[in-house]
Amino acid sequence: MPSGKFVVSASIENSFRNEKVKGMFDVDMSEVKKEFIVDIPIDDRSWNVGLIVGGSGTGKTTIAKHIFKNGYQFFAGYEWSKQSVIDNFPSKFTPKEITEALSKVGFSSPPDWLKPFSALSNGQQMRAELARLMLDADQPVIYDEFTSVVDRQVAKIGSYAISKYIKKYDKKFIAVSCHKDIFEWLEADWVYDTDKNEFQWVYLRRPEIKVNIKKAKQFEWKMFSQFHYLTSAHNNSAHKYIAEINGEPVAWCSIMHFPHPKVKNIKKLHRAVVKPDYQGIGLGSIFIKKICEMYINKGFRVVISLSAPALINSMQRDKSWRMTRKPGYTSKTSKKGLLRGTTAAKRLTASFEYIA
Repeated sequence: MPSGKFVVSASIENSFRNEKVKGMFDVDMSEVKKEFIVDIPIDDRSWNVGLIVGGSGTGKTTIAKHIFKNGYQFFAGYEWSKQSVIDNFPSKFTPKEITEALSKVGFSSPPDWLKPFSALSNGQQMRAELARLMLDADQPVIYDEFTSVVDRQVAKIGSYAISKYIKKYDKKFIAVSCHKDIFEWLEADWVYDTDKNEFQWVYLRRPEIKVNIKKAKQFEWKMFSQFHYLTSAHNNSAHKYIAEINGEPVAWCSIMHFPHPKVKNIKKLHRAVVKPDYQGIGLGSIFIKKICEMYINKGFRVVISLSAPALINSMQRDKSWRMTRKPGYTSKTSKKGLLRGTTAAKRLTASFEYIA
């Protein structure tokens, strides 16, 4: 059982300034000591996510290092070179394993995988670190200063994405943080509060994510174009939609007429983008389905072509989609008409129809 009683001490050097302060505040000591008595009874129940939380200086990191020193891997940050993110992963892992790990923690942007770590946003850096850690770790993981360097909305969404991954693959993860606003979003199985020196098993469900969908204008595409994994081009004739969370535009979906020679009621999804900080929570899938249902209710069929392996695999597992063309290489690229530039001859692609 992770528990113990220990003392942490620090010697005080005899310097002019130290002695001056001792005299000013009538403090006469040669060392500073702090005693910890900690009990975190987690051995007798199954769990995946734990949280050690409390204010600065309350001993969170000290407790994590002392109580979980055996059988746990403590993480306080990797060294990242100037190479791309994927080149920083250990050589024993294949590109497929690396990109799958990155996608699973909600970092699903191939162009950003090719950037140096220093060029990523704080939210992307957090997820890249976790993907590398979870792929490489052969022990339960303790993540110090969890979400400390990201804004609080990103922290909440990131916590939910990471928790989904940890639980899906039945791993063990302990977050150490000074932020209590991630309680419900992390959906921890247990919490140790260093402010109260109190442990408890919890059953927390994340707050509902309220998404508002509105029609968009062509110029608003520029908010999302840089995040599309293939191109920034966009057909003006497409019908365009934006998903908002708390008034912030977080995802884009557009759809256009598909000029089939025989069938006249087919629409094709044109562009779908979720901003990086909101990936990994299923937002893109939900948004796309809402748009598909909107057009199906108007009497249309809706199809989509994909080249991202993770998306293809996801749709193959989703009963809402029927594969109409297996993954393969197309023979040519459209050079005219409404679908100009929408077919790729050099990429592996697959097609699906939404069947609700």
